[in-house]
Amino acid sequence: MTSLDPRLEDLYNPALSGAAPALIRSFTNKIKDIPGIILLTLGEPDFNTPQHVKEAGIQSISQNESHYSPAFGTLTFRQAVAGYLERTRGLVYNPNQEIIATTGATEALTAAALALLGPGVRVLIPTPAYPLYGSIAHLAGADVREVSTRPHDFKLTAQALEAEVLACHRQGKPLRAVFFNNPTNPTGVAYSKQEVEDLARVVTHYGLLVISDEVYSDLTYNQEYCSLASCAPSATIVVTSLSKSYAMTGWRIGFVAGPGKVMERIGKIHSLLVTSASNVAQAAAVEALNQGREDPPAFCSRFRERRDYFRKSLESCGFQVVNPSGAFYLFARIPLSYGTDDQTFALDLARKGLVGSVPGSCFGSDGRGYVRFSYAAGMEQLSQAAERIEQFVNQPV
Repeated sequence: MTSLDPRLEDLYNPALSGAAPALIRSFTNKIKDIPGIILLTLGEPDFNTPQHVKEAGIQSISQNESHYSPAFGTLTFRQAVAGYLERTRGLVYNPNQEIIATTGATEALTAAALALLGPGVRVLIPTPAYPLYGSIAHLAGADVREVSTRPHDFKLTAQALEAEVLACHRQGKPLRAVFFNNPTNPTGVAYSKQEVEDLARVVTHYGLLVISDEVYSDLTYNQEYCSLASCAPSATIVVTSLSKSYAMTGWRIGFVAGPGKVMERIGKIHSLLVTSASNVAQAAAVEALNQGREDPPAFCSRFRERRDYFRKSLESCGFQVVNPSGAFYLFARIPLSYGTDDQTFALDLARKGLVGSVPGSCFGSDGRGYVRFSYAAGMEQLSQAAERIEQFVNQPV
């Protein structure tokens, strides 16, 4: 192991102190080598990328599309994204100026935060939340404010948002931006059209910027997805990827879209971070978006089956489970004997029950007392996990 020259140990960006490590992966790494464990920790579909999408990637390689892509992505990709957003959300974006191909949603969110959330800019994060939001906001130097969604079934309400705006105004630190995730990670809740419209009215009335993480938008159950951008297009940055809906996590391809003026700023950071997205990944994504419209519904149907089975299994073991209407997560209240110590419960479940979950506190203090299970695993794994969880919770203390 190489040691650092002691004279260099003080070279450290202070902004990193507010950026939490990758908590989900950190906990997964802590338990993943337990012999025989079933990991329900990562949000990765067990499906393979659809064959026709893989073939498009292979064809791109065969055609020697291995050179640099334009910084904002190939025009063909951006046109495919524009068509997808108009078809699914009624949004009209100029593919030449208002869409950028990114290396997944993580890069898109990071570029947006670094480009738009400067030092001291106050940004609101509804919690519990995906840990990345707070980390990239702190890295940008923003003033992060959290609001609990637990009192309202883990949803940000228009009333709660307006209350935060007014509270910030009284403090002399105006609220400027909001991270919004729909459907949400870790709870799986999805917002109704009315709820989104109500939030949009507050956003537009008070002149807020919304960074809208929509990576699970194609995975909703029993309701039509409604994007906040459809209601407040001039104030919303749309971020999504093909990782979840097309089982393309390893392809690292996503996009960000929004008004041209902010996209120019995001584009500068994007170019500094990654230069451009992969041509091969973009070619596969074009095939997915244009010709794979039936792929997400097929995945969604199987996820729904798994959700219903695993939720019933957890509830039969005495867990209180948040009602999920999207994504592929179950957010469950831990047994009362553990109080709110979700870290200890998750470790015990892993070591004694051989099932891996994610402590709710990884998603902020409002997640304390819960654990997140991913039902993106196969039914055989979920069935075995359910049996092990039942045995674990029923064992003598």
